[in-house]
Amino acid sequence: MVAEAYQSPWASDDVRMFRETVRQFIQTEFVPHQERWRAQHAPDAEAWTSAGAAGILLPDVPDEYGGGGGTFAHQAVVLEELARAGIHFGAIIQSIVAHYILAYGKDEQKRDWLPRMARGELVAAIAMTEPAAGSDLQGIRTTARRDGNEYVVNGSKTFITNGQLASLVCLAVKTNPKAAGARGISLLMVEPRNLSGEGGGYRVGRSLEKVGMHGQDTCELFFDDVRVPAGNLLGSGEGQGFGQMLERLPYERLAVGVTAVATAEAAIAVTTRHVKERTAFGKALIDFQNTRLTLAECKTAAQVGRVFLDNCIDRFINCRLDDTTAAMAKYWLTDSQCRIVDECLQLHGGYGYMTEYPIARMWADSRVQRIYAGSNEIMKELIACSL
Repeated sequence: MVAEAYQSPWASDDVRMFRETVRQFIQTEFVPHQERWRAQHAPDAEAWTSAGAAGILLPDVPDEYGGGGGTFAHQAVVLEELARAGIHFGAIIQSIVAHYILAYGKDEQKRDWLPRMARGELVAAIAMTEPAAGSDLQGIRTTARRDGNEYVVNGSKTFITNGQLASLVCLAVKTNPKAAGARGISLLMVEPRNLSGEGGGYRVGRSLEKVGMHGQDTCELFFDDVRVPAGNLLGSGEGQGFGQMLERLPYERLAVGVTAVATAEAAIAVTTRHVKERTAFGKALIDFQNTRLTLAECKTAAQVGRVFLDNCIDRFINCRLDDTTAAMAKYWLTDSQCRIVDECLQLHGGYGYMTEYPIARMWADSRVQRIYAGSNEIMKELIACSL
């Protein structure tokens, strides 16, 4: 009996129709420019407004705020199609920032920023990481001192996705530097175009050279006496930022898991095609037992990951995804992704080491998945706390 193709339970007719729209847009508007984006280490600025016009930005934000009015299932579709096309475009950062605004912003903030983000007129970045503070966000040193109706911001951030083009930055700051640990952290929304400051103000640093994801801009941000309106604070008061970040991290970690599974599935697909076409010692690579067994193991691991991911997506949509399970998804799925892609690269032989081949790019791009959104070592610590 031939097994039926597995279908994700969250993939309704509406979601499947949305997938076709997203796939066609990416293949038509993004893929042809992929090499130029890699060379310039960033997508074209116009790509953001094109994506907004196509409705693939903020698909899971209510339509009353300019979003697509869908669920995380629609966001998952965008992430999957980008991953399968090998396109690294910071749409997930756009959505992460949007959900911070949606959860903690005042109504006027939502109505100001969210529609412009959905149209791609505002490009969002989330600035938490600092040179001396990565997974340990309690250690940030960037400060925001209240001065009348403004905050005066000083500090720096690093590894900021979308930083080069960012026109809206969700910035983690210490509004009370004397408070121990997490108690003095707040989130401040910064619009670089509207800034005033002395001594250099807001400055975007160099584009960082990464192992992979060369088509997605990543840079440093510097704040020198930058003045930001006090009304740009997220939440009802200062000191709420750390709790806000903890509450929103499961969304980000689930999104990383979506990309992990989609990439693993794509790696298996391109490798299966390769071993059927490539010959050695007079026969196709697929006819060697080692090739077949390796791919069988990879396909099984990817399928297990897919079922687990689908369960997490269903639980998230129904507001039942807990922090521990989100940490499990981020850790296990990205570890599995890296193992699968590495095995698939090996089956390509020397061609797998050539960056013109998709598998080589997947291999380089995959490595960071185990680091950002909280390193996998931190994920294990979080899981251990539940024992």
